[in-house]
Amino acid sequence: MSSYLVTGAAGFIGARVAEMLLEQGHTVTGVDNLNDAYDVRLKEYRLRKLQARPNFEFVWGNIANRALLESQSSIVNRQFDAVINLAARAGVRASLQNPWLFYETNVTGALNLLELCRARGIPKFIQASTSTVYGLNAPTPTPETASTDHPPQPYAASKKAAETLCYTYHSLFGLDVSVLRYFTVYGPAGRPDMSMFRFVKWIGEGEPLRLFGSGEASRGFTYIDDIARGTLAALQPVGYEAFNLGGHEVITMNALIAMMEELIGRKALIEHLPPNPGELQTNHADVTKARQRLGWQPQVSLLEGVTRLVEWYRAEHAWVKEVSTQ
Repeated sequence: MSSYLVTGAAGFIGARVAEMLLEQGHTVTGVDNLNDAYDVRLKEYRLRKLQARPNFEFVWGNIANRALLESQSSIVNRQFDAVINLAARAGVRASLQNPWLFYETNVTGALNLLELCRARGIPKFIQASTSTVYGLNAPTPTPETASTDHPPQPYAASKKAAETLCYTYHSLFGLDVSVLRYFTVYGPAGRPDMSMFRFVKWIGEGEPLRLFGSGEASRGFTYIDDIARGTLAALQPVGYEAFNLGGHEVITMNALIAMMEELIGRKALIEHLPPNPGELQTNHADVTKARQRLGWQPQVSLLEGVTRLVEWYRAEHAWVKEVSTQ
């Protein structure tokens, strides 16, 4: 079995990727600083599940701290087969408020991990990126060949910068790199600042549902298990490649709200707000490359995934109802 360093291990995607690796019998060292980008109770919930499993070791720390990666015994004393960098500051709106914080984690942090691979001879690097690197005028469904030269906000720009660093380390040092451009991930224990979590909570608790724009913006949502499976598939040698991992069903916000109303059994109290600057009107992945090169395609239908999310929310309602969606 193999040994992996997974950063952002208490994050939404990182925790599920680590969990799948452990289920396959691998050893995982997880790094996370449990920051307050959103309600830390969700990160603690995910982390507790990982710490209950054998072959998982947790390191508290920030990947932007180079000294941590060069001195922490759990990292220094283990030979990893790959680094899976899922640590990030994420969010369009938040990046407009504090772009420096996004660059610290998303760019400096990625550089520190790439240097770790170079110095330690770790042969494989996975870099989490985002569909927002394609900008506001991308063709849909969006292929990997679409331009990434016009990122519309600091979050996307920081991820584009990390992608560029990855290519440099591949070119100079032969590091095998898979860049994964995720498209709107959702599922149980997801980020509470994202629409899926917010809508379920707001409808379920009878709170006003804040809808930016007309509600006709659309997304190709991707269920968390599909994303995690695609991430593991990208561990195979590819040289340097970028892959879209995205959902196969596109839905407008209005239609999504209607689906949730049906599943939850309550009407939404919709409060219309102006569109957010830098937000995409539509976002839909062409996953032909991932299907052909990685043997991956999304499997969980939107209805099934949203149903699982609603069921999880009900099961964990005692504490989840208090989670902030800010």
